[in-house]
Amino acid sequence: MERPRVRIDDSGESRSLVIDETFASFYRRGEVVTHCVWDAIAAPILWLPPNRRRRILILGLGGGSVARLARALAPDAEIVGVELDADVVRLARERLDLDELDVKVEIEDALRWLERAEAEAAGGRAQSRRESQFDIILEDVFIGVGDRVHKPDWIPEPGHRLAFARLARGGVFVSNTLDEHARVAKAIRSHFPALLSIQTEDYDNHVLVGGGAGLSGTALRRRVADSPILRESLEILSFRSR
Repeated sequence: MERPRVRIDDSGESRSLVIDETFASFYRRGEVVTHCVWDAIAAPILWLPPNRRRRILILGLGGGSVARLARALAPDAEIVGVELDADVVRLARERLDLDELDVKVEIEDALRWLERAEAEAAGGRAQSRRESQFDIILEDVFIGVGDRVHKPDWIPEPGHRLAFARLARGGVFVSNTLDEHARVAKAIRSHFPALLSIQTEDYDNHVLVGGGAGLSGTALRRRVADSPILRESLEILSFRSR
């Protein structure tokens, strides 16, 4: 029997969301950290002062691994998650307790969502400027099958340019990348004073982080070390200013 394109693999102790044979989310009931790349994607939330962790946008919500960390690191934040695949959202709600995270889920292509947000902001249709901006954007969008996953051709341009426009002043932008990390890094560096990368032991991902002056690998690592939530993942994370 052909295996479903989107499925949950249940080991009894943990559950993994698999999309097109790609490990896309991980969940163990009662735990927040994943000891996987999602810890690296969420770590830059700690760079924001607590009073700036108010609005978080996740592009590529998947099963909610990053959203679960975001909720723990920013308990009072409004979190918006954009996910293309309705089957992914359905399984995440049924099997991964997504609804416990109080995430506003938008089932839409991430590029279309960004284009619509840009049009609404430009046309004054957003109820307020605040509603069109986020303190941090976590981009985790991939397409492809198995080991051949990659960024869609609209990343970094125009996708990241549209995303940058949705950041509040002093906001932070994060992109999870694979082989395309060099060209994505170039685009982020052109917009932000500081750029760093986070890598996770045993993973090929480069999590790129753009932000204001003062952001550095050393400084963010210190924030993670001080975090009661993420410090247990510190041994598998490496931080490097670029």
